[in-house]
Amino acid sequence: MGNSYDEKKETCGTVCLKYLLFTFNFLFWVAGGVVMAVGIWTLVEKSDYISLLSSATYAASAYILILAGAIVMVTGVLGCCATFKEQRRLLRVYFVLLLCIFLLEILAGVLAYIYYQQLNEELKQNLQETMVQKYRQPEQEHVTKAVDKLQHEFKCCGSNSSSDWGESVWIRTSEADGRLVPDSCCKTQTLNCGRRDHPSNIYKVEGGCITKLENFILDHLKIIGAVGVGIACVQIVGMVFTCCLYRSLKAEPY
Repeated sequence: MGNSYDEKKETCGTVCLKYLLFTFNFLFWVAGGVVMAVGIWTLVEKSDYISLLSSATYAASAYILILAGAIVMVTGVLGCCATFKEQRRLLRVYFVLLLCIFLLEILAGVLAYIYYQQLNEELKQNLQETMVQKYRQPEQEHVTKAVDKLQHEFKCCGSNSSSDWGESVWIRTSEADGRLVPDSCCKTQTLNCGRRDHPSNIYKVEGGCITKLENFILDHLKIIGAVGVGIACVQIVGMVFTCCLYRSLKAEPY
């Protein structure tokens, strides 16, 4: 009778663990979709700005999140199968995948943090050079599009100020057609509006784009880092549940 009670108690504990792990897997699957969506959104919606950065760290963090999110969604399905079939082999595979995703997301968070520290210096060294040397140059259409979008969306002109455009390779050529700044600097964009650089016409007093781009990227790095580390912490709970269920199944007959 005592053995029967112990078996029943153990079985009830196993059932509870199964449902807890199933609930976790469902939430984990949803979280995987969120992680992947954040990564895709960073690359698709903000891909123009990535071309203005010399370092690939920002893009790498997003790619890692997409990869981790995809693996999370597959792992969530595997976890549900492993939980209800009560197969220790599947649980071992599930645990290993959880551990791999955990490491990937920690890596994404660490990369975001490292880049957070070096972003200001990188922008100071490279943004102005990129704008004045590559804008409207052959085979640099992606940079031209990114600069125009940056100045229009953030209501700024030049890297540090509108006077930066005086050093532009393009501005000094006849192709500029007398413009002092690109048309994207204008408050109201019309063809050749960049010929007049008065504060009433262009974003002159608003300052350059470097600070605004830096703040924008820093905000997104915080999101990438928080999502990566946050989901990684949740996974610890999943790994604990998996270990408990594995040990519980180990004592039961196949």
